[in-house]
Amino acid sequence: MALTRPTGKHRAPGRMTRRSASIAGVATLATTGVCGTLAAPAHAAGSGAPSLEDTGSLMIISADADADSLADEVADQAATQKSAAVARVQAAEEAQRRADERAREARAAEERAAREAERRRLNTFQSPVAGSHVSTGYRAGGSLWSSGSHSGIDFHAPHGTPVMSVGMGTVVEAGWGGAYGNNVVIRMNDGSYTQYGHLASIGVTAGQSVVAGQQIGLAGSTGNSTGPHLHFEARGGADYGSDIDPVAYLRAHGVSL
Repeated sequence: MALTRPTGKHRAPGRMTRRSASIAGVATLATTGVCGTLAAPAHAAGSGAPSLEDTGSLMIISADADADSLADEVADQAATQKSAAVARVQAAEEAQRRADERAREARAAEERAAREAERRRLNTFQSPVAGSHVSTGYRAGGSLWSSGSHSGIDFHAPHGTPVMSVGMGTVVEAGWGGAYGNNVVIRMNDGSYTQYGHLASIGVTAGQSVVAGQQIGLAGSTGNSTGPHLHFEARGGADYGSDIDPVAYLRAHGVSL
């Protein structure tokens, strides 16, 4: 015999019916004041086991906390990386600054060395005739000189031998000098004067600046001369008669004769 589902008053209450009855019962209890009394134990019992709604809220809060923590961690990493990048840039800039400073110091040192070398070069003296020797000494006596003695020294120099300024100075005379023939007089930077006589030709003009070793003419035998040579004088002043020992003068300036 087939079973059939009970009908009528014997049918089990539906889900909605049970829920409605529960709601009605709660409402009745609330009206009579019993609900508060009965609810307390249930609430107390429920404090150790959160409802589904409470558990869901905790999960959401935990997720939010995890997201905030992750965001903070990412922000910290970004800040650390930015600080490291800034530090690298600053280190590179400092290294470049030091390199530039070293380069400036090197250039300054080179400039100082160049100036010093130029100063030494300009203050250097040399013989007026390269590779020559003194053929007639200072103060040698004889009738060849109107003063009765030699006011300078003679350097052996064949005709056409280059004659150079012994040091740096300014030409104050370049032309005929009577007994000196073609001659050049230079006021040296230290205030002394040097004279070059009996030249075959002159290669400078008055007012011209010269340096040590600069050619000023060619040796010859003009004026009161017995043959090609260079007459060289050193003077303390511009006037004739202020002559000083040319050998001592040149040696005092580092020239070896």
